[in-house]
Amino acid sequence: QVQLVESGGGLVQVGGSLRLSCAASGTSFTIASMGWYRQAPGSQREMVATITPTGATNYADSVQGRFTISRDNLKKMVYLKMNALKPDDTAVYYCVRLRPGESWGQGTQVIVSS
Repeated sequence: QVQLVESGGGLVQVGGSLRLSCAASGTSFTIASMGWYRQAPGSQREMVATITPTGATNYADSVQGRFTISRDNLKKMVYLKMNALKPDDTAVYYCVRLRPGESWGQGTQVIVSS
């Protein structure tokens, strides 16, 4: 059974930075595509960034150039480095195992204050 535990969220000022971490348990992490999604109040969940087992990445247009997703297969960790944060980045951020087998973490709150 896959478990995903996020950490690193919090309150940050506009223009600041945060790094989210996701600790994965279970098997087959090295062959899993992983991602970060977010959900702002009153909005649907949206993809933020994804990373394949070999490290190929994809980003939402809204975060391209500001956010960086990375992974450490030995530690079974996924990271999201967020720079130049904006109020619109305020959301609950979820670590997601996309495939094989979809699984979601419980989320970590990010609040960007102006």
